[in-house]
Amino acid sequence: MSHRQLWAKSPPRGHDTGELLTAHLTAALEAMEELQRRVGTVAALPAPFWTWARLAILLHDAGKVADGFQTMVGNGAQPAEPWGERHEVYSLGFVARVLADSDRDDRLWVATGVATHHRPFTGPPGGRIGLFTCYDDVDPDEFNDHFGTVNPDLAAELQDWLITTARTHGLLPGSSEPALAGDGVGQDAYRLFEVLRDRWDEPLETTDPDGLTAVLLEGAVTLADHVSSAHSPLCTEAPLTAEYPARLRARLSERQAELRPHQVKAAATDGHLLLRAPTGSGKTEAALLWAQAQIRALHRGTGGTPRLFYVLPYLASINAMAGRLGTELDTPDIGVAHSRAASYHLARALQDDCVPVEAVAPKAVSRAAATRLFRELVRVGTPYQLLRGALAGPAHSGILIDAANSVFILDELHAYDPRRLGMILAMLRLWEDLGGRLAVLSATLPDALADLLDTTLAVPCQRVALAGSWPRRHRITVQATHLTDPSAIAEITERVRAGQAVLVVVNNVADARDLSEKLAPLAVELYEPEAALLLHSRFRRKDRSTIEAAIQARFGTRAPRRPGILVATQVVEVSLDVDFDVLYTSGAPLDALLQRFGRVNRLGARSPAPVIVHQPAYRRRRGGGLAEYADGVYDAEPTRLAMDLLSRHDGQVVDERDVPGWFNEIYAGDWGTQWRRSVDQFRDEFRTAFLGFTHPFDDRGCLAQKFDELFDGAEAVLADDRDEYAALLTSASGSAGRLLAEELLIPLPPYTVARCHWDRRMKVRVLDADYDPSYGLGAIRDQARNCYEPGEVL
Repeated sequence: MSHRQLWAKSPPRGHDTGELLTAHLTAALEAMEELQRRVGTVAALPAPFWTWARLAILLHDAGKVADGFQTMVGNGAQPAEPWGERHEVYSLGFVARVLADSDRDDRLWVATGVATHHRPFTGPPGGRIGLFTCYDDVDPDEFNDHFGTVNPDLAAELQDWLITTARTHGLLPGSSEPALAGDGVGQDAYRLFEVLRDRWDEPLETTDPDGLTAVLLEGAVTLADHVSSAHSPLCTEAPLTAEYPARLRARLSERQAELRPHQVKAAATDGHLLLRAPTGSGKTEAALLWAQAQIRALHRGTGGTPRLFYVLPYLASINAMAGRLGTELDTPDIGVAHSRAASYHLARALQDDCVPVEAVAPKAVSRAAATRLFRELVRVGTPYQLLRGALAGPAHSGILIDAANSVFILDELHAYDPRRLGMILAMLRLWEDLGGRLAVLSATLPDALADLLDTTLAVPCQRVALAGSWPRRHRITVQATHLTDPSAIAEITERVRAGQAVLVVVNNVADARDLSEKLAPLAVELYEPEAALLLHSRFRRKDRSTIEAAIQARFGTRAPRRPGILVATQVVEVSLDVDFDVLYTSGAPLDALLQRFGRVNRLGARSPAPVIVHQPAYRRRRGGGLAEYADGVYDAEPTRLAMDLLSRHDGQVVDERDVPGWFNEIYAGDWGTQWRRSVDQFRDEFRTAFLGFTHPFDDRGCLAQKFDELFDGAEAVLADDRDEYAALLTSASGSAGRLLAEELLIPLPPYTVARCHWDRRMKVRVLDADYDPSYGLGAIRDQARNCYEPGEVL
């Protein structure tokens, strides 16, 4: 066997040979060079960073020369059997020899990139075993014995190939004469491994920039490795080109329109942007004009091709924005980055009724996987996918290097609670430190949050606002009764009888189900079954998709006006592009209420529409201490402040230009001061705990599930659906089958997670509960308590 017959991987199903090691290393090096061209020069990193990264990826799998590894992947006369050793550790011997004449610091960094591309160095008890523990308390001979036999001739041939390849790519001087490989590779690996232990076993000082460099180097190596292994090249042509402003102007000209002043100012902004403009004012186009200017500036300054991230708080609005950007930029290459991206691609593929679901599921999985490999240059997603970069490690550090020198548009930043907002702000500063440009868009951003942005970032945002008149779409009425009061039900009933499109938004699922049961029969009797719809967060994914499609068809912004009623919880606030004649809503904090208002007279094409706000019921939560909550959901104090403010405007038409002043009034008081302290605290805690990188190679994988549940929540399959779930898992191979099965999952209230049973075989929570496709989750049963009644907040 020669070095050209060594394998890097086992043969794919149906093939006799695996991928050649030299072919994989060549492809990985080419992927790293492509990544370097895409990211460009990162000012926060040492000048040799990309040289270290290219050498590390070239050498990262050299340890696979070991006989034990080749037997494990089936390359030999012996039957395949587990090896049990870490090839990346043995690769260090080749680092030591290929870079024998290099600077010690360069050798250390390259070795760091090689050794960390699969496992952390250290980890908590009970977690993954770190590399330092795997090879702890062994002398050089014992260390070498771990790896078994290695053919010295093959090792020498491979080393010669590595040196030649490194010289060809300008990574080694032609005059260097590295030591010959042979029986001493293991001893050289041992010595370099101990150097790594001395450097990384103890925490760094908080001011040490090496922590950030370390995780970004790990990210570059793992990302290039994954891209080359997936044989999925990165996109190199930016969809948001220099021609976009001219194309937009031409399109507007066809409608006898032109760019508005705030769009022109956004396009001329160099640096961070804070844009205040209402819905329907061309805010998205203004953001894209700004983004195109930043992409052009970053390309000039770094040599890279910046990525554009359009960040939104809600999954449904992300899906809609992905479609809109695809149309606006005339490209299919818009990535969707959220926890259910594969479901989004599946739904898009199934719009053709002739396509069988089993056929398109694998393609949907592949498209989502491509986005996880950062293929597209324009991506729409939640901030949480980007925040996962804070977990670092081989699984997440690629997010950080991909975000360097990128452009970020954050829409509706005020929609997050203090904990999540604090985490996002901390991440914004890291993105800025890595060369990023940031834009924050909102119609209602309070000055308090704008000030937080300025104190978080090194360079303040430049502020641009819509000039001239703002919309006057709504007339406020404040009622002292609760929305479930008979008088409110009677008034809503009259609206339904009058043939109006009525939106009713309540604060909890119990009230939604109750009002739907009382109001839906009349709408069905007068019109048709589709005239009465219910939407909340406790439906199976597939049922919610069906309901949302029905809502969009009947009450869509550009659909013909049709009578009927939708009863919903706050999930409707920004999840659908709908337009109603009138709104009845339970009282809530001001930002939530304004989002609800926006579902009525959406385009402002009609005279101001009535929005009737009812007082909520303030009560304690079960297990929530003495604090009170509006309808058991929202904090009482900001809700009371909002209701008091709206009461002073009872009967008036809302001038949306005045709304930021309303927010400023609420945030100026004691509650606003406490809110500011909370956001500051969560921002600083997250920055210290996750973004200091004082333990850059400590395993944080144990935090991943808690992180996901903090942002995405927990889900379960109904006990009655268990057999169907199991069948769907096997209806298509691998991830495609799981994607189909996940259409049966239901989001859970946090305190019901403990009532679920974990099915180890299917790797899913199972919940024993009543369920109706039209009404959603009902009574939950478990051994500790016979029945959970839906009259409580879900």
